[in-house]
Amino acid sequence: MNVLLLGSGGREHALAWKIAASPLLTKLYASPGNPGIGRFAELVKLDIADHSTVAAFCQEKKIDLVVVGPEGPLVAGIADDLRAWGIRVFGPSRAAARLEGSKGFTKDLCAKFNIPTAAYGRFGDLAAAKAYVEKTGAPIVIKADGLAAGKGVTIAMTLEEALAALEACFDGAFGSAGAEVVVEEYLTGEEASFFCLCDGATALRFGTAQDHKRVGDGDTGPNTGGMGAYSPAPVMTPDMTERTMREIIEPTMRGMANLGAPFAGILFAGLMITDQGPKLIEYNTRFGDPECQVLMMRLKDDLLVLLNAAVDGQLAHMSARWSDDAALTVVMAARGYPGTPEKGSVIRGLDEAASDGAEIFHAGTAINGGALVANGGRVLNVTATGTTVGEAQKKAYAAIDRIDWPQGFCRHDIGWRAVDREQTGK
Repeated sequence: MNVLLLGSGGREHALAWKIAASPLLTKLYASPGNPGIGRFAELVKLDIADHSTVAAFCQEKKIDLVVVGPEGPLVAGIADDLRAWGIRVFGPSRAAARLEGSKGFTKDLCAKFNIPTAAYGRFGDLAAAKAYVEKTGAPIVIKADGLAAGKGVTIAMTLEEALAALEACFDGAFGSAGAEVVVEEYLTGEEASFFCLCDGATALRFGTAQDHKRVGDGDTGPNTGGMGAYSPAPVMTPDMTERTMREIIEPTMRGMANLGAPFAGILFAGLMITDQGPKLIEYNTRFGDPECQVLMMRLKDDLLVLLNAAVDGQLAHMSARWSDDAALTVVMAARGYPGTPEKGSVIRGLDEAASDGAEIFHAGTAINGGALVANGGRVLNVTATGTTVGEAQKKAYAAIDRIDWPQGFCRHDIGWRAVDREQTGK
């Protein structure tokens, strides 16, 4: 099979690494890719926003499957347009991608189909949103309705923080994504990421993980796109998994089909595990980043076989097998992230860092004058496996110690909840 992978981050590097291991693969192309992805794929320069250009490339190279990594092209309808050209695509339609493209749409879906989630309000003007917040009080959660690269959410612990977040949204801090806001009840519990591979009718359970959104140790500082993750998530017990499927995933699949937008692709449910059970925080309609990295490390099956089954509506006949080992990834970010990151600093020592079995996925790198340099906010994903999360954690941080990049930083406590469970037995 000839495969085209769209995207340039750590998620896409992990997907390229796993797809390249498939005996089904003939040739892998990636656009725009990154230096790490370039080890497995031929990098091509395509204007991904120009869907006809992508389609023409697919026809020229006889592409059998397009795998869309990031959410932006999905929300823009690239899957619909390529399918109209007769090209097979792994990823949801524009209508189905609204589950990520509009938080308000998802909240309304939850209300209509009795899917447990936080109480909420949707607002298109500042005055009404402020009135709702002042009446409800803090803590409270403010979300830009549209795509904001993981940065459009404020968990406001005070009324002042909430009002400032509203003003930022309506003042254009997140562009058109903040033209409408969703204000949510503050939920308490433990977060988890739950994944299902979907073909429009069947949702196949596809692993669990726990992300670390805050930039600083101890879950402090502003939200980011994710500073690290581990899999599996211990909080997702067999009972909690069954409840999540029954109460959240299956009603969503039925609801989307009812709305004429059956969901096919990867459905990523961000959950809060509360005293009352699982509640949906948000949906993503693509592999998480950095959750994809730990899932790919644990997946025992051929990813390309599973993606083809999802595209062809054959998931009812499939299963996914997982390693008993845990996987953990630590994001190394450029100084300044999640604000304005410093670009261009030289990164050395990756071969030495990977010498003990760690996989280093490139998230925001480039080659400049023959040297590997930082070219984004989240730059590297240092990933390792172990019989426990604690063992994987030690391996990942040992690899980080070998990386020579003074301008980079990372959290030093990724996986702390699971490690604490392992040490205390609770």
